[in-house]
Amino acid sequence: MVTGDCAHMIGSVTSPAEESNGPIAESEIFAPGLLSGKVALVTGGGTGLGKATALELSRCGAAVTIAGRRAEVLEGAVSEIGAAIGADADRTDRLGGSDGGDRTVGAGATAGVDEVGNAGRVDWIAGDVREQEDAERLIATVLERHGKLDVLVNNAGGQYFTPAEGITAKGWQAVWRLNVDGMLNMAEAAFERALGPAGAGTIVNVTLSPHHGMPGMAHSGAARATVEALTRELAGRWAAKGVAVTAVAAGHFDTEALEKYPASLRAGMARSVPLQRLGAVQEHAWLVTLLASPLGRAFSGSTVTLDGARDNWFGPWPPAGLADAGGEVPTEERKGPRP
Repeated sequence: MVTGDCAHMIGSVTSPAEESNGPIAESEIFAPGLLSGKVALVTGGGTGLGKATALELSRCGAAVTIAGRRAEVLEGAVSEIGAAIGADADRTDRLGGSDGGDRTVGAGATAGVDEVGNAGRVDWIAGDVREQEDAERLIATVLERHGKLDVLVNNAGGQYFTPAEGITAKGWQAVWRLNVDGMLNMAEAAFERALGPAGAGTIVNVTLSPHHGMPGMAHSGAARATVEALTRELAGRWAAKGVAVTAVAAGHFDTEALEKYPASLRAGMARSVPLQRLGAVQEHAWLVTLLASPLGRAFSGSTVTLDGARDNWFGPWPPAGLADAGGEVPTEERKGPRP
């Protein structure tokens, strides 16, 4: 999370749940059991918006599996979600294994969906959505554990900050594979193995706002625009099979991901939002949950923007707070490849 003076300047939203001294087992805004009996898979569910989404889906009664590349992050997220909803071992299972096999760490692990849909249950599986075989394995594992899949949230994504002229072919491909190939791998695997045969289901793709240009992230802007175009295409193609496909264009949210961006960029983020604050992660989670509900099917083919009117803002280049003292747009310092 952003800390210190920068966090004070940016501003944030505190929900009643965050002010509570104890766990909150049910949603703050949705009817109890809205998604009871439903099974959801959230990619990139170990951190940030994905973790918040998994929590809200769980609070609404869905059995949720979170997926990502780092097992330790996923396991930690499952523990956090369990604590947030006051889950005991029978509701929150730490199931993992990158080879598709389950290894039960917590007690009370069960297979399939019971009469109440394993309400609130959350588990995890490690995998790389960029690889088609891994995407198929993720879907197959959810089917093995829960017997079906109703909702896929393609939340996994990422980019790095650099001027357009600094984007290398390798960097462009890395962003494209994660944001576009990863989404398409998961959507097609979910449709072919689960949603299509069932004749029902929902896919929610997470993209980014603004849509009038993304200074310092041209590679991501192009990739996210492609995902939104594919959302419209897949919604039309799969409508006859009962599958709804929507997208959420997320603006600037107050998550731990902000820490990796240059200080000058973080300092100016909230000022570029007409609402004059960053989004709260639960706001994003509420929108994804709405799209996963019966009402969400009516949004099929749509991209819903959640950005505090950021999409409506235009101004001089570079935007205030983006450039450093010398007038240059900074380049993010990148870490070396993970082992």
